[in-house]
Amino acid sequence: MIINQLIDEDFVNYKTPSMYIGFPKCDFKCERECGMQVCQNSALAKAPTMEISVEKLIDRYINNDITKSIVIAGLEPFDSFEDLYVFIYKFREKSNDDIIIYTGYYKDEIKEQINKFKCLGNIVIKFGRFIPNHHLHYDEVLEVYLASDNQYAERIN
Repeated sequence: MIINQLIDEDFVNYKTPSMYIGFPKCDFKCERECGMQVCQNSALAKAPTMEISVEKLIDRYINNDITKSIVIAGLEPFDSFEDLYVFIYKFREKSNDDIIIYTGYYKDEIKEQINKFKCLGNIVIKFGRFIPNHHLHYDEVLEVYLASDNQYAERIN
């Protein structure tokens, strides 16, 4: 699997300590729509990628007594859907811990992909693009602040 960021212990993106996996692809839809460079992850597009096996990622997570969830974000996880799905499917063979996916897509744009995750359990998706000049707000599901008031998280199963 190709990723461009890995943080074994993240305490910022979800209510529980998480392993953070950054995915390497994005079409920069947020910037295209608002006509400005606004992505907080733009630097990741130029960051070197690393190849790591799904099994090794899962083992790193399972062998860490601190982490209780996995956050998948980075650029745009749904733009690498096959890798995303394989990782989650294999992870479910070892753990039922929460998996949180940060996406810039709106729910209606990825209905088909969401349906494929429904049988895998304990998945939360943060939906919505960053929009400049929107207000920071607290998300009750993630229990963290999100940058735009149009963004929200939902447990899909």
